[in-house]
Amino acid sequence: MRILIVDDHPVVVSGCRSLFASDKTVKIDEAADANSGYRAFTQKRPDVTVIDIKLPDVSGFELMRRIRKDDPDAKIIMFSMNDDPAFVVRAVEMGAQGYVSKGDDPRLFVKAVRKVAAGDRYISPHLAEAVTFAGAAIKANPAALMTARELEILRLLARGAKIVEVASALGISYKTVANTTSLLKQKLGAKNHSDLVRIAVEMELG
Repeated sequence: MRILIVDDHPVVVSGCRSLFASDKTVKIDEAADANSGYRAFTQKRPDVTVIDIKLPDVSGFELMRRIRKDDPDAKIIMFSMNDDPAFVVRAVEMGAQGYVSKGDDPRLFVKAVRKVAAGDRYISPHLAEAVTFAGAAIKANPAALMTARELEILRLLARGAKIVEVASALGISYKTVANTTSLLKQKLGAKNHSDLVRIAVEMELG
């Protein structure tokens, strides 16, 4: 089994490696950002790809979208510090077969990888429970109102990127980003661009 781990924290990656150290049938590749993660995926064709949502260039969601476009059958687990049920739901909607919290027992991470590799789905039990009982809260979360592309643009704006930089990072036109930014202001009730950035920062998307 070949696993690709896309995470910019060396401690996390080495921890994941140690969990499979005794199993000689497992080969682990790693990448520290979305762009190198996508290249590694296309070159190595892993059985399971584990992606951190918060990456230094674009988000794990954007990386998952790119991988899905290239290989609709790719097996992907989102691995995150973010336990917000709205993010779990969004990940599943976008095609993730697994979602594991970095705060979970490491054995759950191993279980998730093995189950997803076998063609099953796996969400950490406490996250699955949170999603089950958070219907109204998920609907109330602004993230639930947005498309994946809108979330990605908002996230990059929260990190201080200018519209031209967002367009470059996502490989889309300046006009598309500008139009989406205007739509986001309406959706989130932002008065102006700086107000939109403030809302994005408060949503902890960065």
